[in-house]
Amino acid sequence: MSGFNASHLAECIARHQAAIPGLAEIGRQLQEGADPGALYDQAYPLLEAAMWSAGADFHALLADYQALFREQEALIAHKGNDARHHFILGIPIADRPPHLRACLESIHQLCRLYDYGGRQNGVWDKVEVVVAEDSRFEHNIARDLELVHEYRAKGLKVHHFGLDEQYALLHALPADTRARLGHLLTDQPRERFYLKGQAANRNLCYLKFLQLTRDKARTLYYLIDSDQALCVNRQGAAGEEAVYALNYFHYLDRIFRESDTRMLTGKMVGDPPVSPSVMAANFLDDVIAFFDRLATVGGHEACRFHGAQSKAGDAAYHDLAGLFGYAPKQASFDYACRLSGAHDHAACLADFAGRLNAFFFGEHLTRKTWFEYQGDFTRLGPARTVYPGNTIVDYAGLKYVIPFGHLRLRMSGPTAGRLIAAEIGPRFAACNLPNLHRRLTEAGLEDDFRPGVEVAQETIDLADEFERQFFGDLMLFTTEALVKRADVNRPFPRATVEAVLNEKEAELLALYRQKHAAIAAKSRQLHERVFGGGHWWLQAPGLAGALDQVRAFLANIERNFGAHARAWGQIESAGHRARRKQQILDALLNYRAEREVWDSLF
Repeated sequence: MSGFNASHLAECIARHQAAIPGLAEIGRQLQEGADPGALYDQAYPLLEAAMWSAGADFHALLADYQALFREQEALIAHKGNDARHHFILGIPIADRPPHLRACLESIHQLCRLYDYGGRQNGVWDKVEVVVAEDSRFEHNIARDLELVHEYRAKGLKVHHFGLDEQYALLHALPADTRARLGHLLTDQPRERFYLKGQAANRNLCYLKFLQLTRDKARTLYYLIDSDQALCVNRQGAAGEEAVYALNYFHYLDRIFRESDTRMLTGKMVGDPPVSPSVMAANFLDDVIAFFDRLATVGGHEACRFHGAQSKAGDAAYHDLAGLFGYAPKQASFDYACRLSGAHDHAACLADFAGRLNAFFFGEHLTRKTWFEYQGDFTRLGPARTVYPGNTIVDYAGLKYVIPFGHLRLRMSGPTAGRLIAAEIGPRFAACNLPNLHRRLTEAGLEDDFRPGVEVAQETIDLADEFERQFFGDLMLFTTEALVKRADVNRPFPRATVEAVLNEKEAELLALYRQKHAAIAAKSRQLHERVFGGGHWWLQAPGLAGALDQVRAFLANIERNFGAHARAWGQIESAGHRARRKQQILDALLNYRAEREVWDSLF
């Protein structure tokens, strides 16, 4: 093209065409004067396949891949009239400044490395971020504001959607509308307008989206959780590494321009996206396996717990994976030591023990999900779960809200997904553009907040989260069965909802009781493995602290999953279940009416 020098495209072809034969044909077209605009799009799949293949020089290919996108952006700017989508990203945040920093940094890096939309006066023009505040503590709100200003200075358009602004925007709605949307948008008073819950805060964020939208036809809305980043993980020579190897904005724009998708989800890699309350049994399996293997080696021998971590696959971290249609995986997964440099098994054990209690915050040391390249990033499949931290919608898709936030149940995304899939079918789609999910940042447990988890020194109480998990599962699987028996576009019949709710209650109680018994047995087994066999670690004075950490872990397992666990008592209480079931019944019966009021806003 006259006036534009596609020098990096030419250099990339020359550098890699011997190893990637398809590049030679693109080079020929470039030499013959073809418009390079289409040639970049031909080159990307070839580089992607090579980059993710075994034995590839990953980082060299990645650097060229990113540079190609930046050069293509320069070409688009040179041509002018960029008709691609504008992105507005929403990040709900509640008392987690370290997570917000990591999330904003990932957005900044994605913009810097791929330059989607280019910059005007040093600011990326097609990417806008809304930080939706839900923090309780003023010092955390102040830290969030500092981050907003810091990343504005780096070229991101970042808005801080604070509590006062949220309250004002909510109360700008007509009083009747606001009253009828109380379960979706919260009815908390001004003096306690915080910790409204992820669903309510996210839905309020939609009101801010409406305010910021300049072009309804060319705007996409991207919901991200603060503990997620716009990158993926891979196993490098030194272990896990985060890489900016997916150009999310480029491919999401293409998907919405080239298909009739209304709502898209990209799943997650990294830490499991579920509560520890549904991972305890399989985590105990893996901890037992670690100590069994440790018993076969010497404490001062060079550590053998290295090498690539096993790929756990879909839902391998979930104790009840069969409920979601996944086949059982292997009985246990090996632990991959995180230490680098020369060290022995005693050091490996000390590090492992020091990380055990992170499990109660959702970190799974042995069943991490890894990114897997599957070809064309625009390839779509059917979706059934809204991943609240990785969901993209167009303007009309803002109608498909996450309901029932007032119940504060877990599994709200999967529940919403079943309702949405029943309503719009294939226009609710999934693609292979996952985000990296990290339960903990480098700041550690001391600077983290997790709703439903109470911490006092080494004592961790999951009772609130565990209770919300059981009844969230009850809501989910009731909804899943309900949409097969009733029309989601009409109010659900009471008799049908009641019948399904009772069926699912009985099924889940049986499964949870089985899991409860299994956790008790495995906890006893782990205690015997660690403390009952006269193993070398019991004779090592330097490991006394590590063994105390194992005892603290086992005590927390007993506290949260034992016979006298508070959450288990609530689940087993017929009276408590009756109250929760009534809440679920009322929510499902009112779903259609609330949706009609919500839809009227759009």
